[in-house]
Amino acid sequence: MIVYRHADTRLPFLWESSEQLAARWHGDGEGPVQYFSETPDGAWAEFLRHEEITEPSDLEGVRRAVWAVEVPERGLTESWLPADVVTGGPGSYPACRDEARDLRAGGATGLSAPSAALLPGTGSGWRVDGGLRRGEVRGERTIALFGRRPDLTGWAACAAGRPRADLLGRVRRFEIPSPD
Repeated sequence: MIVYRHADTRLPFLWESSEQLAARWHGDGEGPVQYFSETPDGAWAEFLRHEEITEPSDLEGVRRAVWAVEVPERGLTESWLPADVVTGGPGSYPACRDEARDLRAGGATGLSAPSAALLPGTGSGWRVDGGLRRGEVRGERTIALFGRRPDLTGWAACAAGRPRADLLGRVRRFEIPSPD
């Protein structure tokens, strides 16, 4: 299966140490965990969500690499957590991390879950039929692989690019608690 990830243009496309910052499927010191998206738009949406980029003018300074990476489907486990947990903000991360710990302890090499960064029903695909048209909408997924992965091969899809401005409207924003 071919998946996509964004990366700092100065760094490799995979993490190799446990110094990786904590994220949804791993806590501090539990990495590396390799995060991928099924589509390039999914990878860009993850970046936009975490950087809290909402305005087209903010895209001007974005320069990220996008990698296409071949990953095995064997060994992946489907997340059993409810959709509102696997797509929630940082408050949902402890439940996701607990599930990932249980999966790793059970021998899973990775997991798949609905994309937290993309709003449902907003497919990424395109087709050409009398010009460029939106393709069929489908659910998009995130793939998280546990550990170092020197067995994976990646191809640079873009060395220093930025997402399209029309993607901003498809990104699920973090819920910001009110300062009561």
